[in-house]
Amino acid sequence: MTKNPFDQFSKQLFAEFLSSLGEVRINYEIPGEPRFVDIWFIPSTQQHQSENFGILNKIAVTSCLLEPFRKQPTEREIRSCLAKLFHLEADLQRQAKRDKKSIPDHELPRLWIIATSCSDKLLNKFMASENENWLPGIYFPSPLLLTGVIVIDKLANTPETLWLRILGKGIIQQAAINEVIALPEDDRKRYTILKLLGTWKITMEISNEIDVEDRELIMNLTPAYLEWERITELRGLERGKEIGKEIGKEQERRQIVENLLLARFGFIDEQLAAVIQPVLNLTSHEYTTLLLQLSSLSREQLLARFQ
Repeated sequence: MTKNPFDQFSKQLFAEFLSSLGEVRINYEIPGEPRFVDIWFIPSTQQHQSENFGILNKIAVTSCLLEPFRKQPTEREIRSCLAKLFHLEADLQRQAKRDKKSIPDHELPRLWIIATSCSDKLLNKFMASENENWLPGIYFPSPLLLTGVIVIDKLANTPETLWLRILGKGIIQQAAINEVIALPEDDRKRYTILKLLGTWKITMEISNEIDVEDRELIMNLTPAYLEWERITELRGLERGKEIGKEIGKEQERRQIVENLLLARFGFIDEQLAAVIQPVLNLTSHEYTTLLLQLSSLSREQLLARFQ
């Protein structure tokens, strides 16, 4: 299971939005198979459609696997995604058989491959084409495969696609971030995504290996980070009391530390959870220094420091 910052961000984004529509399982292990699904979503029997998540609302009507890619997926990666879908379906069918039940075709899980880009050549090899019932940029191979491919750089710049375009690259992501910043300040989704984007930027900056593409990503994320920082500061001031401001600051720090531990180690168990408060108790200089060192510290080194 990859622990790269994009992987972590995409999982947090889908978990944030889809959790109000059903159950979201991150890094779900297919029983009996050494395979992990990035995101396994099971819709609630009583979905609340009070919030508009665009295309995500339509996707969330059925149970599905979500497999986001920061780059164009290879043919082998596409086959691997399909294998996950087939193994999961087989496991669900075995469970239904044990319970003397059957699963209607419309309730079988779907696979959604979400890629920043995908060439026409690869789509043709996959025999995937657009469907009049879906927006341009969304492709489907044979209906037998129960699979859809969302190509982010082919999506139109509409509100329906915003929460997917935020996963794009270059000017596509930059435009999506600007759209998020332009949302009304009382929009709950606005602050949530700005916080996730800001954490993504911090995670990238403490990485030991930053290439040209990473620097471009950090530049794209900077406006979101600055806006998140501004809102956080305003929220602290609005409390009217210094102690309230400090509590808010600690909550934000705690969220940052938790996200960075997740990005570094992939999970937070009891030992790692016990480290969080001592980290928050550090001085500002010690706290910042530790965050910069975190990507190079092993689990043992981190635990030893705070024992």
